[in-house]
Amino acid sequence: MPESFPILISVAAEDAGKRLDQFLAARLASVSRARVQEMIGARLVLVNDAAAKASLKLRGGERISVLGKAQRAPIKAIAEEIPLDIVYEDDDLAVINKPAGMMVHAGAGATEDARNRGTLVNALLHHLGSLSGVGGELRPGIVHRLDKETSGLIVVAKRDEAHRKLSAQFAAREVKKKYVALVHGWVKKDSGTLAQSISRHPVRRMRMTTRLEGGRTAVTHYRVVRRLDTKFGKFTLLDVKIDTGRTHQIRVHVATMGHPIVGDTLYGAPRQARGKNAVIGLARNFLHAAELEFRHPRSGELIALKSDLPEELREFLGKVEEAGAHGG
Repeated sequence: MPESFPILISVAAEDAGKRLDQFLAARLASVSRARVQEMIGARLVLVNDAAAKASLKLRGGERISVLGKAQRAPIKAIAEEIPLDIVYEDDDLAVINKPAGMMVHAGAGATEDARNRGTLVNALLHHLGSLSGVGGELRPGIVHRLDKETSGLIVVAKRDEAHRKLSAQFAAREVKKKYVALVHGWVKKDSGTLAQSISRHPVRRMRMTTRLEGGRTAVTHYRVVRRLDTKFGKFTLLDVKIDTGRTHQIRVHVATMGHPIVGDTLYGAPRQARGKNAVIGLARNFLHAAELEFRHPRSGELIALKSDLPEELREFLGKVEEAGAHGG
């Protein structure tokens, strides 16, 4: 959204019938519909110089004035007593084996909002006491992130200097990360590199896409571990390494290849894999951050850690393997 206010918009005849919030979300490309609704609720949007409801149906010909951005109460992470699997810890940093279903840090909303409950940051504040302040009050200690439904290893910084040095390693692509993924279908090549740039989807704002120009560089390498032909359908187990850490990178890259990750309905995976007389489902994404390797920010020592597949993924893979024959 431009910084200068007010923003004046004329409603064309072809926009008649649209809701006010829907119309503005489409016109203000960098503002979500939820954010538009906040602005309308704060009386910062006028239609023909009068306050209006988000649900107002436009008729065409109206003059809309956007007076400014709605101010939100600042969010601050809060300590919560949540179990954590800490696989490494010293005075500078910690490495956590994050479960699926846990957000790394809170999203938008007030401090008491449910979206600021149960996060990794909240658990870290309880267990570790203090974290680096480089990421701000909402994301203390967070050097990189994993998606909510991705499990596995994530490093966090306790001290500001450690945070800055770890961030520099990520920026220089010196950190090695390996993931295990189960995808639908048989990936044709035994190995390959996916290098499509990634952008925010212009309409479905929760998604990323490789179909737009000018996105951020993203590089993903994969290797086929094995192919499975089962009564639930065909699957490929992959080892995946990434040079960059873009939002949803692995998920969007393999989906663009035509092989969405099992459980990842956002990128086209079915809710259940169905065969002729068999159905199986997974309540999370089959994506696990299995290995993490970096230099200690103080000593320079190589830290190399591994994490086994969590029980729910081992159980799912076992059922799939029992139901089919191994391919090449």
